[in-house]
Amino acid sequence: MALKQHKDDRVRFEQQVDNSRSYVLPFIAQTKQLGPGTKILEIGCGEGGVLVPFAELGCHCTGVDLDKLRIELANDFLADFIKSGQAEFMYKNVYDDDFLARFKNYFDVIILKDVIEHIPDQELFVPYLKNLLKRDGQVFFGFPPWYMPFGGHQQIASKKISMLPYYHILPRPFYKRILKLFGENDGMIEQLLEIYDTRISIERFERIVKKSGLQVKNKQHFLLNPIYKYKFGWNPVKQSRIISSIPFARNFLTTCVYYTVGIS
Repeated sequence: MALKQHKDDRVRFEQQVDNSRSYVLPFIAQTKQLGPGTKILEIGCGEGGVLVPFAELGCHCTGVDLDKLRIELANDFLADFIKSGQAEFMYKNVYDDDFLARFKNYFDVIILKDVIEHIPDQELFVPYLKNLLKRDGQVFFGFPPWYMPFGGHQQIASKKISMLPYYHILPRPFYKRILKLFGENDGMIEQLLEIYDTRISIERFERIVKKSGLQVKNKQHFLLNPIYKYKFGWNPVKQSRIISSIPFARNFLTTCVYYTVGIS
């Protein structure tokens, strides 16, 4: 079920901009004042579209990604903001000593949009973010809970199996066998299994946040993910408070969650 945005960098960038302007920035602004001088870091920034609305407000934006090609695209798409000194993009690992030395306790807001579910060792990564955050700073997380219908990102697969929900939650050997049976290539299988290995549920995320000495400032669960606007033409629908309050079961019926967390 490869969509246009999976193949067209400009389309993907423009969707990032619109999604951020309509949903991500307003959510963060509920608990954090944004404007000139606000220092923003996006980890896993891709083409940089999420940062555009923040730069338009006068924030200073830094984007890092481990995909060199996507950093090159960000440098192209946000060239005017880079020229004015409002934005910079780096092909960089945030664990690197020189990155930490430059940005220790520097950022007002750190953004991870559809990223945390790809990062290994989340129990180490989430508390590490405090090193980059100002004392009153906040971290935004937006991600699809693992147990939701397409929590394994199987929609990026090339075969008909991409439209099959929930099969990603099978035991790993069975999941891999199904992918092979339906003819997925080794590269796609490896990519999907990496997500399997770094999967994260709502409950596990909240446990990691609490154990890291961070406090939830705001949260919103969605029945229909805001990005479905671009994938399927569906308007976002917030999850009911009743469903959101039921541990574990909510994972199966919630396609996206937004959180802002700060130092306790």
